[in-house]
Amino acid sequence: MNQQLSPNPFFLPGGATGALLVHGFTGSPPEMRLVGDYLHGRGLTVAAPLLPGHGTSIEDLDRRRWSEWTACVEAAYADLKARCETVFVAGLSLGALLTLYLAAHHPEIAGIVLYSPATWVADRRIYLTPLLKYFIGPQPKGEDDLTDPAARQRLLSYDRNPTFAAHQVLKLTRRVRRLLPQVRCPLLIIHSTGDRAIDPRSAQRTFERAGSTDKRLITLHNSGHCVTVDSEWQTVAEETWRFIVDRASPHA
Repeated sequence: MNQQLSPNPFFLPGGATGALLVHGFTGSPPEMRLVGDYLHGRGLTVAAPLLPGHGTSIEDLDRRRWSEWTACVEAAYADLKARCETVFVAGLSLGALLTLYLAAHHPEIAGIVLYSPATWVADRRIYLTPLLKYFIGPQPKGEDDLTDPAARQRLLSYDRNPTFAAHQVLKLTRRVRRLLPQVRCPLLIIHSTGDRAIDPRSAQRTFERAGSTDKRLITLHNSGHCVTVDSEWQTVAEETWRFIVDRASPHA
């Protein structure tokens, strides 16, 4: 972990249009801060919750269930919706899965943005976690795929992947795949060809299977998995802003 960062959730009060930003697996809200500050600087109200089991300890995360993560995002969405006329939701990796899950159950969401959606992951060992979790503990992460060395200072993440929690991610993933046709709100997906964490076909498959008619897929070529903090984060923020502006209520 980068001890100079705080894992706490953040809330940036602004106008009548809100953006809910959801971090990824083993990560924390700081990985959404650059995008959050960019949107807030343009008048949006921004909220970024801390998912249960994150920002505490790997042992804590290993005790959590996927339903605790969906409940956390549901509560954060309800809170933001009570404050804003229009709400958009964006998520990174696991956060993208939680965004899809939320959108499938809330058709009124104005639009969603998926960063590096973990609908299909590169490491196929995740499919063995229902059994492996009883025999092996948290596994060290491989070398990161970030292209900007400074990006590491923008992340506050565990240095290992807990296996019990990885099984919960698998359970959520399978549910989200089945829910994709029920996602009908405007959709933007941003991913990178340099991402080694998700399956290279994950973004395209998610794009094709989502029920949305208003949807766009953007492919980056100079970023790793955490596109919200890497070399092209400003492009990510700009495209997110443009997506929101084009679909927000004129008076919001």
